[in-house]
Amino acid sequence: MIIVDTGVWVGLANRRDQHHAQCRAFFLSNREDLITTYPVLVETIHLLFNRVGVPMTVSWLETLQAYGIRLFSLEPRHLPRMTELMRQYANLPMDLADASLVVLAEHLGDGRIVSTDMRDFHAYRWKDHYPFHNLLWEQGK
Repeated sequence: MIIVDTGVWVGLANRRDQHHAQCRAFFLSNREDLITTYPVLVETIHLLFNRVGVPMTVSWLETLQAYGIRLFSLEPRHLPRMTELMRQYANLPMDLADASLVVLAEHLGDGRIVSTDMRDFHAYRWKDHYPFHNLLWEQGK
């Protein structure tokens, strides 16, 4: 299962995005299940409304449903960990969407992710020790 961050969704949906070609290539070649979180969806929808408009954003949501993208449900017990992570990475800063993805990696026991954010997901550690492996930047190596 591969974790998907906001920038990749935006890059895929917005043809004018600087990462569009790379994001599209990843999705065309990927054969594994994908998973994300509701905070990532909220962040993505907010950005897409402003960049591609409401109809394209709704179409993107329908595409997610059609492809069976999985959504990790955060629970109240995850909030203290997300707060701890946001405090720990305050210098970047870490937002709620990124904190939710670290919690997801900890839940899965796997830090494979696709993200356009090289800096932050290079710095973050899941279970305070394990690095993320950003498949978007590792493809083609």
